[in-house]
Amino acid sequence: MKRLDRVVERIATVVLLVSGVGMLLVMFMGAGDVIGTHFFGWPLPGAKESSESTMVLIVFGSLAYAQIHRHHIRVELYYTRQSPRVKAALDTVTSLLALVFFAIVLWETFGEAVDSWSVWEADVGLIRFPIYPAKSFVVIGTAVMVVQLVLDLLHSVQRLRGKEAFEAPEEVPPEAQVKTM
Repeated sequence: MKRLDRVVERIATVVLLVSGVGMLLVMFMGAGDVIGTHFFGWPLPGAKESSESTMVLIVFGSLAYAQIHRHHIRVELYYTRQSPRVKAALDTVTSLLALVFFAIVLWETFGEAVDSWSVWEADVGLIRFPIYPAKSFVVIGTAVMVVQLVLDLLHSVQRLRGKEAFEAPEEVPPEAQVKTM
């Protein structure tokens, strides 16, 4: 299972990098639009449409990576005071509920993406900006999240049954990630 964990983490990292590139593009397009509008009286064509679609990249591209590294919101004040078995039970319930939610999101967005590709859906503004790639990225990001949630659920159930160490996966503190010379 550790091998599958590493594969999913690599995929999540690639998806996160794509969303990071999207964030950089939105930042530069937004800056170009502001500069063009205020200094030259000419807005950057397609800046609004591209930033709307790229927000999808940013949000859905980071979901699985945040899940892997336990960066989603949880009530630490309560969670950290619980026994390892209660933590495993809480993780199991949380993973199961999140899995149901994201499986529904995946199901619905897959149909939307297929429909969008079939008509080459586009947002009409100053330029015709395609929407179907963004809808596809929602499916990709959600699919990686669903796979990660399945893995988390399996790990939590194993911990709950006592088949693994009871400690929840530790998140690596930022200072431990930096290599010193």
